[in-house]
Amino acid sequence: MKPWLLLTAGILLLTLGAIWGLQGLGVITGSPMTGQKLWFGIGLVCAVAGLALMAAGTRRTSR
Repeated sequence: MKPWLLLTAGILLLTLGAIWGLQGLGVITGSPMTGQKLWFGIGLVCAVAGLALMAAGTRRTSR
């Protein structure tokens, strides 16, 4: 897989994960996901996966 694709996917997944996590915590309001612990968990998993993809993309570009 191309490194720029891994980095792009990682950034998108990290951003979505952060938004979902903050909605789950109730920091971002205005959605049915606000205050739901399930969305905090989903957001946390997505954010960690995004960081892993970004790390993999960075590791490939440095070789």
